[in-house]
Amino acid sequence: MRERYAYVPHRLLRTRVRDVASGVEGELMAVVNENVSATGIEHWVELAYIRVPSGREITTAAANIESA
Repeated sequence: MRERYAYVPHRLLRTRVRDVASGVEGELMAVVNENVSATGIEHWVELAYIRVPSGREITTAAANIESA
């Protein structure tokens, strides 16, 4: 079985960022190249994991993040 994700280096790791799609701000915890396919055909996307002030983490497309 192949890995379903791989960590990606990002210049904004551990800094305050904003998800432009939702307007949510928090700390960028990780960027992961993840296989999100539920079928046998692989579909890889880069997801950003953002920890919001409540301590929960949300995900968004890595292209949707900017420095806050």
